[in-house]
Amino acid sequence: MTAADSVRSAVSAVTDPELRRPIGELDMVRDIEVDGTVAHVGIALTIVGCPAADRIERDVRAAAAAVPGIETVEVDVGVMTPAERKALTEKLRAGRPPRHVPFGPESLTRVILVSSGKGGVGKSTVTANLAVALAQRGLAVGLVDADVHGFSIPGLLGIPAGTQPTRIDDLMLPPVAHGVKAISIGMFLRDGESVVAWRGPMLHRTVSQFLTDVFFGDLDVLLIDMPPGTGDIAISIGQLLPHAEVLVVTTPQAAASEVAIRSGLVARQTGQRVIGVVENMAAYTLPDGTVVDLFGAGGGAAVADALSEPGSPVPLLASIPLSPALRRGGDVGDPVVIAEPDDAAATAIRTLAAQLGRQGRGLAGRPLPMSIS
Repeated sequence: MTAADSVRSAVSAVTDPELRRPIGELDMVRDIEVDGTVAHVGIALTIVGCPAADRIERDVRAAAAAVPGIETVEVDVGVMTPAERKALTEKLRAGRPPRHVPFGPESLTRVILVSSGKGGVGKSTVTANLAVALAQRGLAVGLVDADVHGFSIPGLLGIPAGTQPTRIDDLMLPPVAHGVKAISIGMFLRDGESVVAWRGPMLHRTVSQFLTDVFFGDLDVLLIDMPPGTGDIAISIGQLLPHAEVLVVTTPQAAASEVAIRSGLVARQTGQRVIGVVENMAAYTLPDGTVVDLFGAGGGAAVADALSEPGSPVPLLASIPLSPALRRGGDVGDPVVIAEPDDAAATAIRTLAAQLGRQGRGLAGRPLPMSIS
């Protein structure tokens, strides 16, 4: 193997941080020459202004410099031609046509909708932390913020305001936070915009594009943060993903649990399966041992019982205690499962992630990890 071959091999193994694949596999490596101890490396980025450009160039430089005998590395950064980008998007789609939902019944990705009957029960906070907890277990996780009118996932994951997906022609690469690939309408609003006043057709189109035009790659789990209630988006996703599983979030309060039952029943009407109930804002224990049930008790179990059918029980998978740490993490975009992993809420969410692992199977049919990390 020549010195140039060694440099090409090292550089080709560098991973594109957005596509999560080696740049050699993505045909981003160009001419490589070695003149004595100097390596001249050419690479082509996907688009002008690629947000990962600095990191890719830095990693390429480091990879080439690590080859024995190389002391100096000169990197020539170019951009793919339209024809090269088209070839790349076709490769990423793996033969699937544009506007095709890759998460159908034939997919190995497990799709879980996180729903609630009403707002204010902490559904999005639970979803964001659950996504991170699943990623901590070594799973490839995607998260779609389908709560178009009340989007909050970018903030909960700490994705900076103004962050947008990178576009490669008609494909969008979702930002990655804490190992989770996430997409939200909040990433597309112009400066000063904070409200989305859309109805039926526009909502359906938005959700469809999140599922067809966003390149998540190979996922073990796709979580979808649903809007509360049983409106247009719930119906649209029922049509697009009738095989999806549903996780219902409620608080212990009867007023919340009675409404939460409806979201599970509507999902079931579209063919989706309710796999469990999560009770959020449950009783918490003070340092002196006093138990405080601020929102009452029993709501989660009541929802689980109401949604259970003969031969098909719906379990109460988790009871997450009311937690100042969970609230703090949501306010600053630092999920509690990372920021304060010993908090009772963080422990309950990690246990929920383990429960979901025991229920299903992941990518390529391999069992999801069983241990709680």
